[in-house]
Amino acid sequence: MAKTKTAFFCQNCGTQYPKWVGQCNACKEWNTIVEEVVQKEDKKGWSPKSSKPQRAQKPLRINEISTDKELRFDTLDLEFNRVLGGGIVPGSLILLGGEPGIGKSTLLLQIALKLPYRTLYVSGEESQKQIKMRADRIMPNSPNCYILTETKTQAIFQQIDGLEPELVIIDSIQTLHSDYIESAAGSISQIRECTAELIKFAKESNTPVVLVGHITKDGMIAGPKILEHMVDTVLQFEGDRNYVYRILRSLKNRFGSTSELGIYEMQSGGLREVNNPSEILISKNDENLSGTAIAATVEGMRPLLIEIQALVSTAVYGTPQRSATGFNAKRLNMLLAVLEKRAGFKLAAKDVFLNITGGISIDDPAIDLAVIAAILSSNIDMPIDKGFCFAGEVGLAGEVRPVQRIDQRILEAEKLGFTTIFVAKNNKIGLKNSTIAIEKVFKIEDVASSLFG
Repeated sequence: MAKTKTAFFCQNCGTQYPKWVGQCNACKEWNTIVEEVVQKEDKKGWSPKSSKPQRAQKPLRINEISTDKELRFDTLDLEFNRVLGGGIVPGSLILLGGEPGIGKSTLLLQIALKLPYRTLYVSGEESQKQIKMRADRIMPNSPNCYILTETKTQAIFQQIDGLEPELVIIDSIQTLHSDYIESAAGSISQIRECTAELIKFAKESNTPVVLVGHITKDGMIAGPKILEHMVDTVLQFEGDRNYVYRILRSLKNRFGSTSELGIYEMQSGGLREVNNPSEILISKNDENLSGTAIAATVEGMRPLLIEIQALVSTAVYGTPQRSATGFNAKRLNMLLAVLEKRAGFKLAAKDVFLNITGGISIDDPAIDLAVIAAILSSNIDMPIDKGFCFAGEVGLAGEVRPVQRIDQRILEAEKLGFTTIFVAKNNKIGLKNSTIAIEKVFKIEDVASSLFG
């Protein structure tokens, strides 16, 4: 019998301790230290079928290393490809996280059913019949998708050796367990060990692996923080259950940009790719409504036009309320202070509510000008012309500051039929033959006079 060793791990951050303590010194959480038995044994996890001994890697001069572009698997999903940077890199490990019921399993099953090469979908949470019922709604007939319900990594690798899939999907990493660790599935040591075995398999066989990860109540990936460091890509699938739209973000990507965005629409037959999100994020109202402004923003490489809604009313309870949905509440307070100090609008005794339609959150400072315009429109109860949109950052002195990639914002606004876009006076614009009118403003007072006289 192999010698066993007891160790103590923090269930919140994964820090290891030689003995039990009440508070974790790393994350400062209380009562998160648990004891786990780690069995020291020669690990006989996945190993390549070839019995030839592997040669040790030799150091290479940096100018001898090939920089050819990585070959990628096309997932036949434009939004998923965009977020990954062009497709799945062979041998990579991808971690997909999100709230329960948001559609993580549906998204990966939908991709597995579309792919023209062998895909092994391993589920530790659902039976084969449950997965089949969902697959019938998405794509009933797919000869290349194989379903396996298993939680032991050694049994999974046995099936992999026989099937030799070109893509492996694990749903989810918290349900797997290895025989070489004597602890419950989902514990710190089990997650770390199972992930290490899958990384070894992915790198040595050059087979990409996609993991589904649970999240905590704080929205972080459950398990040790080292899990996010071990994988190559971390994706976040988010959205409001009250809306049909889902957003796929890249939090970490060793093979592409981390600022890309993919948008899906949840339907009865699965997730539909939204190739032109500006049209769904702007409501089609025939009548002009006060308190509404259109902002030209950029997420990753994709320009978007979003609708900003504001409601300004007299404070009833004495203390004015400030509420923002999809926008930073502290930044909203800053913009209201700028309007009060620099432009002379008396908003200190009024309630201000702000909302970005579609259930999405935007951090781009270029929407400041649209936020200002929507607040002023609601304050004086005068609508903004339907053909106007805005792209500019507002400073503490009340000046409108230039924003990056203004040409892409202008082209997107022109494509969607807008007639005028308000930008900073100092913004350098390279477009020559644009049909949209470009209104350059220097201060927020210029915006107010142009819109409302």
